[in-house]
Amino acid sequence: MKVIDKVDNYHDNAPTVLTIGTFDGVHIGHTKIIQRLVADAHSKGYKSCLLTFFPHPRAVLQRDLSIKLLTTMDEKTKRLESLGLDALVIHPFSREFSRLTAREYVEQILVEKLHVKKIVVGYDHRFGRNREADINELRYFSQLFDFEVEEIGPQDIDDVAVSSTKIRTALTEGVVDKANQYLGYTYGVKGMVQKGKGIGREIGFPTANLHEIHPTKLIPADGAYMVSTQYRGTLLKGIMNIGKNPTVGGKGLNLEVHFLDFDSELYNERLTIHFHKRIRSEKKFNSLEALKNQLELDKSSAISFFKDAMLT
Repeated sequence: MKVIDKVDNYHDNAPTVLTIGTFDGVHIGHTKIIQRLVADAHSKGYKSCLLTFFPHPRAVLQRDLSIKLLTTMDEKTKRLESLGLDALVIHPFSREFSRLTAREYVEQILVEKLHVKKIVVGYDHRFGRNREADINELRYFSQLFDFEVEEIGPQDIDDVAVSSTKIRTALTEGVVDKANQYLGYTYGVKGMVQKGKGIGREIGFPTANLHEIHPTKLIPADGAYMVSTQYRGTLLKGIMNIGKNPTVGGKGLNLEVHFLDFDSELYNERLTIHFHKRIRSEKKFNSLEALKNQLELDKSSAISFFKDAMLT
């Protein structure tokens, strides 16, 4: 898959089957669209192309600099590549770009720059200045500029249409298993292991402390979770606490993971921690002994969970 940093740098003149969007999380609904696009492009002898934007349009238009996302651009790129796309165009999103009318956007970007012959989009796709246009306008432009349009309906789970917003909500509520179901894979947070205060080791629960997490990455709700990671070809299972460590007077958000049956040093290792299920919310305990007793219960819950879970 070729990765192009803006539409002006896309120089392939072959006709394309195209989809457009932010694709945060690359969830099962996104995957359905892309698989359809790739198969269609292959059957027609066209190039499969995805147009996305950076930064996230909300960060530009609403000046929402605190927005948290399911995937960093690097994570998104890797997931999209695994789906067999020929080209990924990451166009800089700006206020100037957002002022293009629907027609200007279709004619100048999609037709003239990306040579679109078919567009595959989701059921809720909108485009143009102030998101003024929808699938009906897109079909109108398709007749004007000679390309096809295919609309893919919502991907439902338990009668709920999957969306990036619903997944973000599930994670902020700590319902990581539901988020994973919507994503089609296990949600993960990547960071660097750094040395902590050593309190966990004092009570028999040494932890790896995760730092240097991407600033836009969404971290699940505070609490204890069953987690796993791949480390040098080995699957490590554990329990992670997210929170401020109120029992020991902690400040700021901490992500600490205790791995089961593993006690080697992991300092300066970069790990991706995958979240499987929440055990409980964060609690403040009256003593370290009370904290230790709770961690024993958490560990027991995790051992039972991983005994039955099919992890890879």
